[in-house]
Amino acid sequence: MANSYLTKTFSGAQTNAKKGTFSGWFKLSSGSDTYYRMFVTGADQNNRTDINITNPTGTAGELNMQHYISGTGYFLVTNRLFRDFNAWYHILVSYDTTLATGSDRVKLYVNGTRETSFSTSDMNNIPQNTDLLWGNNSSAHHIGNSPHFSPRFFNGYMSHVSYVDGTALTPTSFGETDSTSGIWKFKQPTGVTWGNNGFHLKFENSAALGTDSSGNTNTFTVNGNLKQAVDTPS
Repeated sequence: MANSYLTKTFSGAQTNAKKGTFSGWFKLSSGSDTYYRMFVTGADQNNRTDINITNPTGTAGELNMQHYISGTGYFLVTNRLFRDFNAWYHILVSYDTTLATGSDRVKLYVNGTRETSFSTSDMNNIPQNTDLLWGNNSSAHHIGNSPHFSPRFFNGYMSHVSYVDGTALTPTSFGETDSTSGIWKFKQPTGVTWGNNGFHLKFENSAALGTDSSGNTNTFTVNGNLKQAVDTPS
């Protein structure tokens, strides 16, 4: 996906701007991109919500979530580095800013396990009842690229990228531990209430890779030379 991405501007209002879940399976490829952008939206650099991995081919590789409103930034940056170019990562962000405890308002999970060691954890200070921008209908949503920086593409593979509008879920809605190998593996999400602007991109139709399978018909537009691959997490 080094020069391709998907975009969508939603036509209707969010179910709940204070609660949601982003889930996706990602496999990194080596390249020169500084930031591997996964899911980004917002009006500009000072008003955005995004998640990325920072330069895994260099000296970094942190998983990094950012939320900016009017230039004030809140961050979660992992101490753990993500530099494995041979394995799939399941990355999930679950947020509910109505919660009283600041550290519980935004949670990051990798392969079913919550990340708790951060070099930066400003997200713990995000004000209660903050509206995050994912799922809004005022800005284009980008998967695999950031419209605010150039070039910042996701260099690698993606599978089963999903967003749930209005519900903070746990990783077990999208994955499970294999009883034999103990490895975290993909499972089809069932019983999920996707909300108004939720989506589930399986990438199973090579001629229409932006097709939404959630039932919401929130199909994304394909930009660039996006290609289907046989390498998948299942």
